[in-house]
Amino acid sequence: MTAMPDTNSKSDPKQLIQIARESGDTADVEPIDLGQRVRDLRKSHGWTLEQAATQAGLARSTLSKIENGQMSPTYEALKKLAEGLKISVPQLFTAPSKAQANGRMAVTISGQGASHATTTYEHELLAASLSKKHMLPYRATIRARDFEEFEGWVRHDGEEFLYVLTGTVRLFTEFYEPVDLARGDSAYYDASMGHNVVSTSAEDASILWVTSLTS
Repeated sequence: MTAMPDTNSKSDPKQLIQIARESGDTADVEPIDLGQRVRDLRKSHGWTLEQAATQAGLARSTLSKIENGQMSPTYEALKKLAEGLKISVPQLFTAPSKAQANGRMAVTISGQGASHATTTYEHELLAASLSKKHMLPYRATIRARDFEEFEGWVRHDGEEFLYVLTGTVRLFTEFYEPVDLARGDSAYYDASMGHNVVSTSAEDASILWVTSLTS
């Protein structure tokens, strides 16, 4: 396949991804309660005090005092505790990135997503109400029928998952031969590699695209 010249793409995927990355704030770091952290880790394994103490090679009473903040463990005790809980010592003092479920959810009724149209694709952005997402999901109607309709390759950061909902498509990528995909077929690829999709069915095909937003 002959590669198209590398020009600045005006296609929506890159613009949508840049917009999605713009929002976000920095959360304050809360001080760690070692006793509560140990208790949470123990419970995440489904262990009783006795079982966790056995795993760590500590007395049950010692573990109980640590969890209740009644003693400051020595480094040796911390090392045993970390090994028993299958983590490193620093992780005992580091809060999990998601300390608890925040209950975020967004429902998008069919046809009510945010619409972004170009001459080649028509995107329906899903879960648009959620900020600071790690993924960008969108439904796309593929209007293009020929590779030449694009102004070069579409490229952007992250990885991408494509799932064909209706019709048939041809996936062009910079380093592979074109791939024909039908309803129910999917592809996962490095989105920094040039890629374009065209419909090969009589009607405009529709696909679900999910793009990662983490650098």
